[in-house]
Amino acid sequence: MPSLVFMLEGTIVKEVDLAKSRTTLGRRPNNDIVIENLTVSGEHAAFHLQGQAVEVEDLHSTNGTFVNGQPVQRQLLNDGDQVIIGKYEVRFVQGEPTALHAPVPAAPAAQPPAPAAPPAAGRALVRVLTGPGAGREVPLTKVVTTLGKPGEAVASISHRPHGYLLAQVDGAPPSVNGQAITEPHSLQPGDQIVLGETQMEFVLL
Repeated sequence: MPSLVFMLEGTIVKEVDLAKSRTTLGRRPNNDIVIENLTVSGEHAAFHLQGQAVEVEDLHSTNGTFVNGQPVQRQLLNDGDQVIIGKYEVRFVQGEPTALHAPVPAAPAAQPPAPAAPPAAGRALVRVLTGPGAGREVPLTKVVTTLGKPGEAVASISHRPHGYLLAQVDGAPPSVNGQAITEPHSLQPGDQIVLGETQMEFVLL
């Protein structure tokens, strides 16, 4: 499901799934996404969902809506696009199954499963150690990668120029090396992450 990741001054503050055909955003309480900030208009923007395609539309806001630094009236969004609304940076994440709970495809009955290709050098990934996704490797190729199960425990790993930051998004906070994380935390290779009942390892190749 496509989603929006809201960041303020470099910190992820929330993530919203786009499940409706039209999702409105603004300062007034009648909006689907309410942002109480004076840089955001009462009815600032709308996100239109058609299948997996999402368009953002500016609703004649005072400060405008920007996609990747350019002012727009209505524009189709691509995975990872940066939408600026007032003081907020909003990252568009194209819909995918939640990384830790995506079903593992079965190998064809007539053929043995093909060996997994090794990740490219210089990449970061999360290796799932326990739970239904044990053995999976989740490459961190996006600006923001979300992990976990909505309603229970969801965290995000954002790729910044200085490294990778783990942040709590929803539900129970994650832990790193046995310590609960409630503020964005810089990850180091080999860090042991626990999210809900799932244990993972942060790997930098």
